[in-house]
Amino acid sequence: MLWTKTFIPTLKENPQEAESISHKLLLRAGLVRMLFSGAYSYLPLGLRVLNNIQNIVRQEMNACGASELLLPALQPLEIWQRTGRDKDIGEVMIKFTDRRGRKVCLGPTHEEIITDLVSKHLSSYKQLPVVLYQIQTKFRDEIRPRFGLIRACEFIMKDAYSFDRDEAGLDKNYQAMYAGYKRIFERCGLEILTTEADSGMMGGKVSHEFMVPATDGEDVVLVCSECKFTKTYKDGDKEDCAKCGKKASKVNCIEVGHIFKLGTKYSAALGAQFLDAQGKLNPVIMGCYGIGVSRLMSAIIEQNNDDSGIIWPKEVAPYKVIILPLDISDSKIMESANSIYRELVDNGIEVLLDDRDERAGVKFKDAELIGIPAFITIGAKTLAVNKIELKSRKLRQNILVERVDLLKEIKAIIG
Repeated sequence: MLWTKTFIPTLKENPQEAESISHKLLLRAGLVRMLFSGAYSYLPLGLRVLNNIQNIVRQEMNACGASELLLPALQPLEIWQRTGRDKDIGEVMIKFTDRRGRKVCLGPTHEEIITDLVSKHLSSYKQLPVVLYQIQTKFRDEIRPRFGLIRACEFIMKDAYSFDRDEAGLDKNYQAMYAGYKRIFERCGLEILTTEADSGMMGGKVSHEFMVPATDGEDVVLVCSECKFTKTYKDGDKEDCAKCGKKASKVNCIEVGHIFKLGTKYSAALGAQFLDAQGKLNPVIMGCYGIGVSRLMSAIIEQNNDDSGIIWPKEVAPYKVIILPLDISDSKIMESANSIYRELVDNGIEVLLDDRDERAGVKFKDAELIGIPAFITIGAKTLAVNKIELKSRKLRQNILVERVDLLKEIKAIIG
């Protein structure tokens, strides 16, 4: 892609409304723009990152044996009343009455909807287990949207649901998802704390949260220095290593994933039942597994940045390489830039060519701000000796390479 053919409105200064590091860099790097508090537009660079995150999530969910579907964002309020969660969620739920007089909400989550769907098509233990997931926009009327994508009113989630005949089946799916989540976050370049957590309004007795340590994180996790046990911190909790009794330290975190053993809370209320081998009717045993997909973009930035901007991990980066011709009026420089661009594209490497008529300093600053893993700088001096300047954004190291070795050296940086 050519810079002049896409839309990357970078900013020199931090916008006034930006609070956290990630919020500032999301706006400055031209990844998103706020429509109003809690609702964001994803610009071309931001959408590429979001799509890369979704691809990782899809690959790992498929590897866990889950099948993708897509459920409606519009939901009848009546189905929420059957589980009583219309009261639990309360004013956070965005509700209205449509022109037919039906009470409707914009889905803040989808446990009721998926359970209702499965209940209509499930009759025998032979049909179990079933594991389904979606990547869907959710809506919550947050009292105070803040930190950009970390706490928004409209956000993107991956939610998965397992349906089993017994607790042993639930345990197997739960452990598969637990391992899959760890792979997802590792591929996203994140350091994660996994904590035992309160299930809250979701229900069930067992749940784990996946937390990203971050300076501006809204959640607090207690980490034991002795036995390394972690637990989500709540007001009033003792500073409770709950396992060994030693003093635990507080770590600010962003929650990016939460998995639950739901049991029969939803299946019993909504009639999701099956006949076992003895012909007895039983409620399905359920699990629920959520990841904040759009929130992950912020979490990745929180852990991968420096004073100059974002440092994207290679699997989520919007482009793997940026080419910086220092003088676009020089025909030899542009010939070399275009030649390298075509070679990288032909080798399946996502590349951005900065073809703007701008000073070298502007190009360098923007390249560091948007955080693409590898820089190729093309100038008259290096071209004269048939060399190309290559830089790793993460290591901040510049090397001069022979033109014939460029592709090999780039692959060494981006993997």
